[in-house]
Amino acid sequence: MNGKIITEKKIRITITEGKEKERIDTFLQSGIEHSTRSKVQKLIKAGYVLVNGKETKPNYKVIPGDVIDVTIPISPRPENAEPEDIPLDIVYEDEYLMVVNKPAGMVVHPAFGNYTGTLVNAVLHHTKKLSDVNEPGRPGIVHRIDKETSGLLLIAKDDWTHARLAKQFARHTTEREYWAICWGLFKDPKGEITSNITRSKKDRKVFMASETEGKTAHTYFEALQEFEFATLLKLNLKTGRTHQIRVHLSSINHPIFGDPTYGGRKIVYGSALPKMKNRVDNLLKIMTRQALHAKTLGFIHPHTKEKVMFDSELPDDFKELMENL
Repeated sequence: MNGKIITEKKIRITITEGKEKERIDTFLQSGIEHSTRSKVQKLIKAGYVLVNGKETKPNYKVIPGDVIDVTIPISPRPENAEPEDIPLDIVYEDEYLMVVNKPAGMVVHPAFGNYTGTLVNAVLHHTKKLSDVNEPGRPGIVHRIDKETSGLLLIAKDDWTHARLAKQFARHTTEREYWAICWGLFKDPKGEITSNITRSKKDRKVFMASETEGKTAHTYFEALQEFEFATLLKLNLKTGRTHQIRVHLSSINHPIFGDPTYGGRKIVYGSALPKMKNRVDNLLKIMTRQALHAKTLGFIHPHTKEKVMFDSELPDDFKELMENL
């Protein structure tokens, strides 16, 4: 280790054949981890984005053959996550573990572009007693949920507890129930979605259903309430793949309402008349993320050997969306 401080990250992307024209700011937003469109536009305007060696504009449309070079100025990554005084919604806590209700928009642990403001930073302010079997930036983290998914997360306070909780997740013996509002109505109120899930070859941040590649995934769903053009679903996971619920529902043409990655922010069911479009636009202003909440969590407590179950309230944006639907 030479002690060199990294002050920038360089990314080169070559646009492959078959890629449809797309604004460079939206293209890079989906291709650069933890980025937003406004951050990408700032990079472009500051001259940090080159197309074929030349500066460009946010509205430039990429075409096959383009070579895009992006320079991202960054701060040095801290050795360890730092405690931050961020409010926590603690559902349960004892000397061995915690169950926390994570709000939408909060990253679980520090990573490139998000070294502060994470759940780990908040938990470290609450307690110094956390397992350290993970790398330094992820103390206590037994499992994760997406940044824009709200709901219950389990935190381990010591390595022995962590190992036994992690084994339950690996064996799929935990009970996790998610609630989601998705596009469309279902012919059958209950069902199972089974398909492999693999990374997209076009975008490594995006996953897709596949018959031949990736890992097997099973999602069970049950319709709890129907609306005019959407359904409230209860979902249980037999497996725990990245983006599993979002990918599976999108693969059967019932994407989660508001999901920007898997087709949930466009009209999937219903008319294309201006009145419908206006209504959907207003609903999307309420739900600026995917309408997905990790509602319940059950597991065997490693120390008491008793089965414990925890439940959480739906977040305000979720409840408001339901009322307006």
